[in-house]
Amino acid sequence: MTLTVRRRSGRAPALADRLAALDQALDLARGRLDSGVVAEAERVAAKAGERLRLGDTHTVVALAGATGSGKSSLFNALAGGEVSQVGMRRPTTGVAHAAVWGTEDAGPLLDWLDVPRRHVVDAGADDALDGLVLLDLPDVDSVEERHRLEADRLVERVDLLVWVLDPQKYADAVVHDRYLAPLAGHADVLLVVLNQVDRLSSAARAGCLADLSRILDAEGLRGVPVVPSSARTGEGLPVLRRELAGRVSAKRTATARLAADLDTVAESMSAGCGGASDGIGRRERESLVEALTDAAGADQVIDAVERNHRLRARQATGWPFTRWVSRIRPDPARRLRLRATPSELVRTSLAGPSGVQRARVDSALRELSEQASAGLADPWPDVVRGATTRRRAELPDLLDRAVAGTDLEIGRRPRWWRVVGVLQ
Repeated sequence: MTLTVRRRSGRAPALADRLAALDQALDLARGRLDSGVVAEAERVAAKAGERLRLGDTHTVVALAGATGSGKSSLFNALAGGEVSQVGMRRPTTGVAHAAVWGTEDAGPLLDWLDVPRRHVVDAGADDALDGLVLLDLPDVDSVEERHRLEADRLVERVDLLVWVLDPQKYADAVVHDRYLAPLAGHADVLLVVLNQVDRLSSAARAGCLADLSRILDAEGLRGVPVVPSSARTGEGLPVLRRELAGRVSAKRTATARLAADLDTVAESMSAGCGGASDGIGRRERESLVEALTDAAGADQVIDAVERNHRLRARQATGWPFTRWVSRIRPDPARRLRLRATPSELVRTSLAGPSGVQRARVDSALRELSEQASAGLADPWPDVVRGATTRRRAELPDLLDRAVAGTDLEIGRRPRWWRVVGVLQ
């Protein structure tokens, strides 16, 4: 299940194709793969469809982090005002706040995110951020469970995550083990800010930044930008604004996030799809075709069509008396209800496959399914075998429809018949 993706201006069709492929994979996976894996894939598929319908006019960026990291102060500094309350006690941020740059209505997007507290920022002062929706999330280590659940919900839905860390807890296991490490495939939609660096000496700052980069590399997040900043002094804010402006202007962050989510889903589902089949061999294919041809009564049909052709030839080219006699003879094709105009909606009067012919078809199907499923991981061999027997009871009807829908050229009249008929 390969779910690759390209950019929205040439990426959205590929992403739509991947979502269609995921829907097909889910149809096969339900009841077969781990229910938790399937449920997560269904959640991602639903989220991706909803986010794509909302378009790429806005880019949703979330400031996430632990208590005391300075998220709200950084949020206010970027927004240019006291939008999110800065507190001194745990928990500080209990409800997400949104700051929206630009005049374009972000209401439907924020409704989907379920963020009621909204503030519109005049983008005239910084039009490079036009289209940015910045969220200040609740603390991920809040003592209030509902705050943590709210943060988790929005972390799953936003386009770009900015993790705000502080010098005292930049290596906090809660943030790294629960959030950053599982996002190893999302490096393109992550930024890390080491806030409050104004409290550190030059040597301590360099040491913290080096250690943080080492931790991120070990978690599979090599290349994620790390921005040292201070909401109090304004250090690092221009760099952070440039990073955000680049993501907003490119208008591809939303699809990049969805593509990364699909990569994660594909990897988790592939764990239940180990092994590979060499496919169906020529011998097994030909054996099945021969068994089905015999069960369909092909020899009887060929004989009837041949005798029908001879009968009509005598009627068209024989002596007048011979023609009259031939007209009272039974038509072998009509007796089998073989029509000049093929149609699967009518039934022939063929007897249907005998017990021996059915057994031959079953044997050919069994050999074919064993060949097709060789090398596949459980439960797929059983799925393949089940597919070959699912419509076994319908075999007579399917074969009859195949014969009735085949153009047997019963109505064909060679030109020389007319010439000979005139001479006779």
